[in-house]
Amino acid sequence: MILVNNAGDWAHSYAPLKHAPWNGWTPTDLIFPFFLFIVGVSITFALSKRQTSLLEDEKTQRLKIIRRGVTLFALGFFLNLFPRFDFANVRIMGVLQRIGIVYTVCALVFLRTSPRQQVNLILLILIGYFLLMTMVPVPGIGYANLEPETNLAAWIDRTILTPAHCYRSSKVWDPEGLLSTVPAIATGLLGLLAGRWLRSTRYGTTVRESQKALFLFLAGLLMAFVGTLFDTVFPINKALWTSSYVLLAGGLAMCGLAIFYYLIDVRRAFQLSGLLVAFGVNAITVFFLSGLIPRMMGLILVDGPDGTKLGLKEYLYRTFIAPPFDPIDPRLSSLVGALTFVGIWAVILWIMYRRRIIIKV
Repeated sequence: MILVNNAGDWAHSYAPLKHAPWNGWTPTDLIFPFFLFIVGVSITFALSKRQTSLLEDEKTQRLKIIRRGVTLFALGFFLNLFPRFDFANVRIMGVLQRIGIVYTVCALVFLRTSPRQQVNLILLILIGYFLLMTMVPVPGIGYANLEPETNLAAWIDRTILTPAHCYRSSKVWDPEGLLSTVPAIATGLLGLLAGRWLRSTRYGTTVRESQKALFLFLAGLLMAFVGTLFDTVFPINKALWTSSYVLLAGGLAMCGLAIFYYLIDVRRAFQLSGLLVAFGVNAITVFFLSGLIPRMMGLILVDGPDGTKLGLKEYLYRTFIAPPFDPIDPRLSSLVGALTFVGIWAVILWIMYRRRIIIKV
């Protein structure tokens, strides 16, 4: 997310680092659902330990879950407010807001439901969302459709959120909108099921653990295949978070988890890099700060090479990165700028990790 969200030059990016314009998908479109999937997986590990420890009753757990969800939503809302603090036109929804909602719902579902009930809930969400989006007439339009500004989800966004509080680029709908957050919850629930499967204690030997990974991988392949077939009637679309998109992204996330689980936890083929752990233990912190600090740098105006006023981040990019790489390819300059930003954060997070500094939300 940090790499994609901090391109050196938004006008020049390689295709895999861009979102699909509408229907379809790119590798970039898989980042957010992969994260929500892992949120679901992590819930099973975190809450299972609390349940077995008997240190917290369910009411205490629910309060902590809700508090964390509200905190995530508030952090995302603050990012949207900063630096103008224009409450009349602030975007309400966003990435952290959706993470907060998905986390809260999935964690509460985990506490009170069985895996079978979770499967039924996923099916209800995916089928129900498909029927809503393809069969329910849109007020003021008159027919169900999946076009950017006239679909049911867009109508709900501009009716409830109002255009002034939607994403500024789309204006009359929000890519992290209200209705499309419901199928995003299904993505988190898929992670719950995957995590529960990996935590199953019915199989104790290495061979059986290998079979767990194999089953998870095959289930992911099947899910991605079904999502691809579903694409013919309900197109894969990240902005709408269509049911086919849930299945495709969830299936691929499941395959990825199975591979890493097999290599790291079963075969012990290699140890998980400390740098990856450093990013993982402070994931929300680095996402929040990587959004906040560029905004703060934008407030510091500096005279650019041509005399125009530039924000500090853009000034550094145009002074030190663009000149040597632009003649080769402006897209390369943009990528180097993003990689430099990620590299700086890698150093910071590594230092935090070595000093055992973990900021919990």
